[in-house]
Amino acid sequence: MSIDPDTRSKLTTLRRQYFQLVEPAHLRWMDTVILKAPNVQQWIYTNLFDSNKITSSPPERYQHRVLKALISKLEIAMDDPEEDVWMLFSYPIELRSTAANQTEISDDLMSALSSLFSANLPSESTSAQQKAFVTYAYPLRSSDDSTSDDRTVTLLESRSVISSAGTTGLRTWEAALLLGAFLTSETGRELVHGKNVLELGAGTGMISILCAKYLGVSGIVATDGDEVVVDAIKTNIFLNGLDADESSQSRIRTAALKWGWPIDASSFVEDYGMEPPNVLLGADVTYDKFVIPSLVSTLREFFELNSALQVLIAATIRNEQTFETFQNVCRRNGFSLEDMDVQPVPEQLQDGPFYPTSTPIQIWRITRRHPSQAPFAF
Repeated sequence: MSIDPDTRSKLTTLRRQYFQLVEPAHLRWMDTVILKAPNVQQWIYTNLFDSNKITSSPPERYQHRVLKALISKLEIAMDDPEEDVWMLFSYPIELRSTAANQTEISDDLMSALSSLFSANLPSESTSAQQKAFVTYAYPLRSSDDSTSDDRTVTLLESRSVISSAGTTGLRTWEAALLLGAFLTSETGRELVHGKNVLELGAGTGMISILCAKYLGVSGIVATDGDEVVVDAIKTNIFLNGLDADESSQSRIRTAALKWGWPIDASSFVEDYGMEPPNVLLGADVTYDKFVIPSLVSTLREFFELNSALQVLIAATIRNEQTFETFQNVCRRNGFSLEDMDVQPVPEQLQDGPFYPTSTPIQIWRITRRHPSQAPFAF
């Protein structure tokens, strides 16, 4: 029996949440009447838990938590005869007799749960410090409900706030997810398509990989001040089937770049593998007021290389004073700031990627007002 479009759409959203490692309590399960249908159970097993077909699977502990929650929902549903009646009415008349004999939990799902029960799963604290595959999906809004049309980026991330390496750069933060959503929109794509792009504080490299993989940039360099983070970006580039060789359609490179250090214009092409950028990107790079002078100094260096440069900064406004400090220092250096008025999608309406909206997230465009007269001031 085929799955109707509305159910398939809900299942697709569930799959995107699952591979982004959304907390099980926040997964968007459908009504149990639908959930326990044999074809729906089979879809869930095939697309979420079939280890023979799925690459870059979530950690086993996460799989166990999700599958345990699913089985619990199914067990409760199977004990409700009233729901069984309503489920049968959702089937075509010619299939109701068959469906009546199939209201049981899938053997494949039960076998998967049994395998996870018998596995030597790490503790919660150990699991939190381990790297895990996380897949972010940016749906094509004009497509059908098929997940094959998703623009996905798979990363190897540390899910803890601060990793064992002592950095926050090994996981993707919400400002990067909103910036990615903006860049995949028609307006955002126009800003980067065919351009040389450089990302500051790239972290996991999600934004750079998204640009190289789907947005048609001429070239992009993912930079970070931490060598450990830069090495991790290289791994994520490989995971997404990208490399930095000359045959790549959109070349992507990595480089260590410490804010506040001078940039050598004469050796820029040699150092970064492309001409000076037309667009500079940064997500969650304004969180610490002590790094703002160095960050703005680096912006100034890039404006010296290209006075027509456009800078997009996505910021989660955790501390309004800190972000105001960034804005004020930019203005004192002759920069113009424009709020792009990109509104986060309410959490209950998100269909990928998924991010919290309780703290404001803003995207600002920065340009240089008078490059020849801008004062150097902090």
